[in-house]
Amino acid sequence: MASFTHLHVHTQYSTLDGASKIPVLVDKAIADGMTAVAVTDHGNMYGIKELYNYVGKKNAGVEADKRFKPIIGCEVYMAPESRFEKRKTDKPSRYHLILLAKNKTGYHHLVKLVSLGFTEGFYGKPRIDRELLEQYREGLIVTSACLAGELPRHIHNGDIRAAEETLLWYKERFGDDYYLELQRFPTVVPDENVQSVCRRQREINPVLLELAQKHGVKYIATNDVHFVNENEAEVHDRLLCISTAANINDANRMRYTQQEWFKTQAEMGALFADLPEALATTGEIADKVEFYDIDSKPVMPDFPLPEEFTDSDEYLRHLTYEGAEHRYPDMNETVKERIDFELETIRNMGYPGYFLIVQDFIAAARRMGVFVGPGRGSAAGSVVAYCLKITDIDPFKYDLLFERFLNPDRISMPDIDIDFDDDGRAQVLQWVKEKYGRERVANVVTFGTMKAKSSIKDVARVQNVSLSEADRLSKLIDEIPRGEEVSVAAAIKYVPAMRDALHSADPLIADTVKYAQMLEGTVRQTGVHACGIVIGPSDLSNYVPIFTSFDKNTNSELLVTQYEGSLIEEVGMMKMDFLGLKTLSILKETLANIK
Repeated sequence: MASFTHLHVHTQYSTLDGASKIPVLVDKAIADGMTAVAVTDHGNMYGIKELYNYVGKKNAGVEADKRFKPIIGCEVYMAPESRFEKRKTDKPSRYHLILLAKNKTGYHHLVKLVSLGFTEGFYGKPRIDRELLEQYREGLIVTSACLAGELPRHIHNGDIRAAEETLLWYKERFGDDYYLELQRFPTVVPDENVQSVCRRQREINPVLLELAQKHGVKYIATNDVHFVNENEAEVHDRLLCISTAANINDANRMRYTQQEWFKTQAEMGALFADLPEALATTGEIADKVEFYDIDSKPVMPDFPLPEEFTDSDEYLRHLTYEGAEHRYPDMNETVKERIDFELETIRNMGYPGYFLIVQDFIAAARRMGVFVGPGRGSAAGSVVAYCLKITDIDPFKYDLLFERFLNPDRISMPDIDIDFDDDGRAQVLQWVKEKYGRERVANVVTFGTMKAKSSIKDVARVQNVSLSEADRLSKLIDEIPRGEEVSVAAAIKYVPAMRDALHSADPLIADTVKYAQMLEGTVRQTGVHACGIVIGPSDLSNYVPIFTSFDKNTNSELLVTQYEGSLIEEVGMMKMDFLGLKTLSILKETLANIK
């Protein structure tokens, strides 16, 4: 049997469509003897850093030739014409296409394409077009995707000429890095819409094979993975109902074939026993993909210097000693030594620009009448921060240690949390965007997951369980003993009524508890971090994938990083926390009222 690598895989970051958790996927792949796996979520790269980090842990201590390989990819949406065309036409609004990064250049190009899909091509979904794909094609491997791909759609519509033109366009630009994708779902789901999907696969696959032979293009087998194990098909079905706000008994709701699990090599081998080359070619693609590092040393934003200064270190020293004249009018040798030590550490660690940027926007905030906090956390131990008026707490007075903030023996990013009054925070952020450029400033993503109570209510709703019963079940979570994990599993363990519900004679009740437990912890939506801000030296899509969100408070579009705050610094981005503090708003309003 030919070895096999999954190259078309959706995780929970294909929100409310994929149910696969990355660690579970990787563990199953390794246990099955696979040597690599791809992650290709719909239009985004939210899960890529998690994939990279988890595989890195699995590879720790493993010999180089036995390391497991993470393949970074995305199932992008292709606009049928221009990405800027955003109106209804008689053509589909988008096609699917699988892109895989085979080296670091390909990774950066994929980051760029995924980001531009949001910032330039968004129309219902983030879309790119052929113009962008041609511009950023280096380092990418392309496969024709599922039935929603452009090539399969032309075949289904009987337009073989258009199908051939599509194939030739990709082959001319990607050469041997372009592959046709075959899928087979031998489903037993009786739903007519599902059966029609399988019929289309059976009709289209022979034509794909003919075109592959005619034009010398290789083909691969994929399984369009959306969940890990075969027994999770029903829970994935509930997830789709939650996504589409449909009832499980709705005859017209969206369904999958329930064949989209992470099949083993043996299962894929049996499914494509007549086409062993379709299996073997997945290994060829995996071999093309290099091991490369997506992490980076800190990428510092550029601070515009006055003409009389030549570098950031020199200007920071000037501002620090200028501020020291006010903070320490009787400055002695002890203070001077502390300042010089801190400045030397900041210089050696490469962070002068960071301090200049922070002092700059804090000074701007005060000029705008924004209330700024006196400082919080370890930054209060920095005399340089005190001299720059980033903080208002004298480290000497309270014996505060600079090494808790920056330690030359333990390289870490500086972390200065700044409090502003609630309204002022938005003003300062707007000022930063205007000074450094909107494409260089972004918020940080957060992922909202299904909690114990919400998973019960979500599953109950799609299963048509009464509101009163759903409310009763969710309230059982409150009976978990204090100190224990708050989860459906814990409720089943500690709350007799929840155990009774799991084993209820009423299948709707029993299934609600069963599937809520399986769905708990799944990503439900993306959000924006309350205070995390990233500033880059140039367009942030040169470094990290970006998506867009709408800010109701400012009635404007936000740029948001696709990697969350705990991971964003690992790829070199400098994160700053702009906190809106109600206490400062109250103080500001009180003083205004007094005056």
